[in-house]
Amino acid sequence: MKNIFRKSGKQTVETKPSKIKVKNIGMRKKSVIVLWIVLISSLVFGIYKNFTAIDQHTVHEKEVIETKLIDTNAIESFTKNFVRDYYAWQNNKDSIEQREEKLSLYLTEELQALNTDTVRADIPTSSSVSNIDIWSVSQEDDDTYAVVYTVEQKITEDKNNEKTSSTYRILLHQDSMGNLVITQSPTLWNVSKKSDYEPQQPESNGTVDSDKVQEVTEFLETFFTFYPTATDKELAYYVKDQALPLINQGYVFSELINPVFKEKENQIKVWITVKYLDETTKAIQFSQYELILEKDRNWMIVE
Repeated sequence: MKNIFRKSGKQTVETKPSKIKVKNIGMRKKSVIVLWIVLISSLVFGIYKNFTAIDQHTVHEKEVIETKLIDTNAIESFTKNFVRDYYAWQNNKDSIEQREEKLSLYLTEELQALNTDTVRADIPTSSSVSNIDIWSVSQEDDDTYAVVYTVEQKITEDKNNEKTSSTYRILLHQDSMGNLVITQSPTLWNVSKKSDYEPQQPESNGTVDSDKVQEVTEFLETFFTFYPTATDKELAYYVKDQALPLINQGYVFSELINPVFKEKENQIKVWITVKYLDETTKAIQFSQYELILEKDRNWMIVE
């Protein structure tokens, strides 16, 4: 700041500039010390967390469902024996009484009483069982099983014979010793019918040229001609790693039907139907294959 001079009479008085006070914050002030402590603590804590951090990742829990195999042989045999005794009788008193005695080996006491009059003493028909089909055995709970079956009967009345077929469902209880008893009377049921599902048929996509199609077709005709009677050694020349099994049957090759070819990565996939004549039955047999072929020195079936 410039000095200011004032004249007073003959003397000149110099006025000194005023000093501007600057407030200095000392390094030893308590507030500054606290701030430094916080800063250093944060830095140390960050370094510590960096070295001791636990990698976190998503844990995917996989539920493992154990499949318990159920031996249904005893249940199926028990059911078939029951069906033979339940649906067979002669129209006489002795036969009907014997039937009731046999049913006591299968039914609970309550069901025995319920089924006493299913075949009356004066019934005019006789019945024999010609066929039994077990369609399903399913576990209802820990010791109860449901069985669906179809029984075919030959019904005779006077001199007339008639065949009938019906489907039923029963429930069985199996105790810890494996013993069985029927707990539900034969109840009218139904069976699965033919599905209307039609698989998509493969189509050639033009990836195999005509020369190669001809070459592969000739290979397949040669192979399927001797395949039914081929030995292990002969089969190994055309088939890799037992991709097809030994047949050893008296079939005579007739023709290949509607072969479809697709090529991918030096392999050719073939869908084919092979027509054979069964020399024993004289019937026609159609075998259908889905094959993968590769060529090294010669064509081979690899899958």
